Amino acid sequence: MRVYLDYNATAPPAPEVVDAVTQVVRDHVGNPSSVHAFGQRAKALVDDARQEVAALIDADPTEVVFTAGGTEADNLALRGAAEALEAGPRRRLVTSGLEHEAVLNTVKALERRGWQVTRLSTSESGIVDPGALRQAIGSDTALVSIMHANNEVGTIQPVAELAAIAREHGAVFHTDAVQSVGKIPVSVRELGVDLLALSGHKFGGPLGAGALYIRRGVRLLPYLTGGRQERNRRAGTENVPAIAGLGVAAAVARKKLASEGPRLRQLRDRLESDILRLVPGTAVNGDRTARVPNTTNIGFDGIEAESLLIALDLEGIAVSTGSACSSGSLEPSHVLRAMGHSTARARNSLRFSLGAGTTDADLEAVIAVLPGLVTKLRGLHRTAAALR
Repeated sequence: MRVYLDYNATAPPAPEVVDAVTQVVRDHVGNPSSVHAFGQRAKALVDDARQEVAALIDADPTEVVFTAGGTEADNLALRGAAEALEAGPRRRLVTSGLEHEAVLNTVKALERRGWQVTRLSTSESGIVDPGALRQAIGSDTALVSIMHANNEVGTIQPVAELAAIAREHGAVFHTDAVQSVGKIPVSVRELGVDLLALSGHKFGGPLGAGALYIRRGVRLLPYLTGGRQERNRRAGTENVPAIAGLGVAAAVARKKLASEGPRLRQLRDRLESDILRLVPGTAVNGDRTARVPNTTNIGFDGIEAESLLIALDLEGIAVSTGSACSSGSLEPSHVLRAMGHSTARARNSLRFSLGAGTTDADLEAVIAVLPGLVTKLRGLHRTAAALR
């Protein structure tokens, strides 16, 4: 039996998405920029997908720009906004230490170009205090970037309040919503954000398709130059099959939001409760209330999480130590370190992320082997320590 609990890394595509992508690849060959019938049919597919993505996040379709994924959307938002604002007097960016590498490393690149950066700290809850932003922001702040839901611990940030503070000070507000869109209701109007990034493969869409919401009136310069696709915001021929699949995934997610969230929350809470009850020396990382319903991040004292991940994989169970984008890194989780946890805690924590295919049987399979594996690994760890 194979058990997949790494939906935050990538979610298997929904059957409807597979069918849509296959059909477009097979039956539709036109370039959306071509004026003939083949091209106009391809353009219609892109427009239909734009409508669905906009509906999922409560945006106007004209405010949705397609990208190759969340990382590109974050880069377009941050680099595009910074480039548009570079000639003005505001030269400061505000972000947090919890962000995905797509934001953290883009901010570092802008810092090397002369931008001043303020990185907000957080408590062990993993929530950015709006008061901290209010203290840090000023007349020199051009852009604020705080993620909506964290990819490692699932914590949901008070984005509406944070965006309101940025707006009061005339700063552009960007949020990386890659881990929230499709999992919980997301309305760009209610959040009050200027820029919002999403990625299709996190909620059952195809790899290689994402989008950036750009609120009407926000100045943003493209960092890819070429043709006039995507209203001059993102040059290059559109990936019609992937975009069509993203549109279908958005439609499926919107229909299932009301039922799927509670189902996943119930499964997640059961898994979490069983682990804490059956495995001593465990604790949940991050706020246990303000988080997406499919994610739990648990620390296991006395072991290295990488060893437990491998042991679970040998049992046919897929989990993660954190962001897939930092897989292979020897560094402890930057998210847990930013939350104030020790290096040991950052190294002994696993992320379990559930999704559409997760069943009761999957959780039973995990609970059947996890306590024994932890006991075995702790014994090996003590033996190795004694021999040093």
